Amino acid sequence: MALQIIYQTAGNQEEFNLFNHEQLYNIILNDLRIFLQNVRKNNLVIKTILEVNNNFDIIFIQEPSWTTIRSIPSSADSEGVPLVGIVNHPNWLTFAREPDMTKECSRVAIFINIRLALFHFSFRKDIIDHRDILLASFFINSELFWIMNVSSDSSHSVIKYLKDTEINIRNLLVITRDFNIHNSLWDPSFLHHLSISDDLIIIADSFNLNLLVPINQVPTRYSNNNNNSNLVIDLMFLRCDSTELNNHSIHPNWCLTSDHAPLSITIPITEININL
Repeated sequence: MALQIIYQTAGNQEEFNLFNHEQLYNIILNDLRIFLQNVRKNNLVIKTILEVNNNFDIIFIQEPSWTTIRSIPSSADSEGVPLVGIVNHPNWLTFAREPDMTKECSRVAIFINIRLALFHFSFRKDIIDHRDILLASFFINSELFWIMNVSSDSSHSVIKYLKDTEINIRNLLVITRDFNIHNSLWDPSFLHHLSISDDLIIIADSFNLNLLVPINQVPTRYSNNNNNSNLVIDLMFLRCDSTELNNHSIHPNWCLTSDHAPLSITIPITEININL
């Protein structure tokens, strides 16, 4: 299992409540199980993913649906102003940029399984401040690790931002997923090479990340129009020293109502006992 929680006594080991701080315990983190999908702005898809995927540790969402949760009092409007947000779930911690109703809302969100709460995940807008990039950090002992969720538009604004921004972080485990770039490097059915792809590879290399080849090389985006081709535009970059390179899966049968197939991977982390 990805996260093992044990209560240690002199002669035995018993499972216990993660949030019972009156007891001494160790957390043994062996790996991170990550699930990711572009949900095509569908709340029902997000709710389903959060409800049925509790065996995963982290869920990356692209194109979440931003909806009005309720109206909040306002001195400027007797009817109040809308409070806008995305789907929440009691078993998941939600990380998303606060919406600016004068602009298009963010196209990325990250959900962290509540059982990982003690690793102190944080949304790091202080380091990367872009609408469609979500950089999160977490601690294992005193070591800081990073994960990054992106959703790039057709003008490749995410790639251009990362190329032009100096970002000094180490221990970035993974960058994924919707880069919106067609290229023969990752899609054998596409016969052309685009220069923006070189920028993406250079960016990944600057973080010591490698492009992964999936176990099953199938499209990640499926067209509703028979005249258009299915595409590979959802990518994953992993730390170069990871033993799971070229070991992620595409799940075309799990799309639900989205036109993007989910991806999943288990990222091994050196077994560390964390004494709290």
